[in-house]
Amino acid sequence: MELVINGLSKTYANGVKALDNVTLTIPTGMFGLLGPNGAGKSSLMRILATLQEADAGTVMLGNIDVLRQKDEVRKVLGYLPQEFGVYPRVSAYQMLDHIALLKGVINNGQRKDLVEALLQKVNLWEHRKRRIAGFSGGMKQRFGIAQSLIGEPKLIIVDEPTAGLDPGERNRFYNLLTEIGENVVVILSTHIVQDVQELCRNMAIINKGQLLFAGAPNDALNAVKGRIWEKSIAKSELEAQLAQHRVISNKLIAGRPVIHVYNETRPDEGFAAVEPTLEDVFFSHINGTAKTVVA
Repeated sequence: MELVINGLSKTYANGVKALDNVTLTIPTGMFGLLGPNGAGKSSLMRILATLQEADAGTVMLGNIDVLRQKDEVRKVLGYLPQEFGVYPRVSAYQMLDHIALLKGVINNGQRKDLVEALLQKVNLWEHRKRRIAGFSGGMKQRFGIAQSLIGEPKLIIVDEPTAGLDPGERNRFYNLLTEIGENVVVILSTHIVQDVQELCRNMAIINKGQLLFAGAPNDALNAVKGRIWEKSIAKSELEAQLAQHRVISNKLIAGRPVIHVYNETRPDEGFAAVEPTLEDVFFSHINGTAKTVVA
């Protein structure tokens, strides 16, 4: 099954164009949607999750018209928003049971089996009687995945899932998402490049409502190969380097700024060619130095 987005646009009342004629095909498996804060990712996710109207365009999930058949979409949708609210005094088991009932699992026995299986799947069985409000960030996210799997969804939308998680919790979340993403469309919306690099076979980069890249991560890396140059400089040189070159990123290493520049040829003798990372791809597109590529 594929999710096919064609000419999707959304402008808010204040004039902000959140989505500008976005056309994108998302296949089965893990798909990474990268973009800085305010890029339009959340607007796209809310439209796909039937929580917000689009101004123009079409979205098809198989033979389901996402923009017009919202009830049908909700039957096959799993959604984990960036902020997942819970009742403060309700246990994980009670909350999951309540959500399953709301999603139409009426038979008590079936619901019991489902809730127990999901709690086991996300490794929360031993914490089933604890209040969710007392869970760690990683545990809350795992619970969020459990509730998103109710009803055997064909489309799962996960919005900024690993923000604030420690490395151990992030790795556990990666493993869980990878397992889930084998047979359904999973859209991972994030500004964390590592999330996409670790998990996704396909990806897109969006900024200011526009689609800048769509394709496989390896294709994205190959597109900038031979164009990324690195130089370690003194702090006093940074301003001059920013003015002189197309600097896509800079970070401190051992107290000295290390800059990455996007250029067809070596900018000057002090620069060395480096193997591009997905972070280089991201910044080169966001900064407008790389060409827009949509497969």
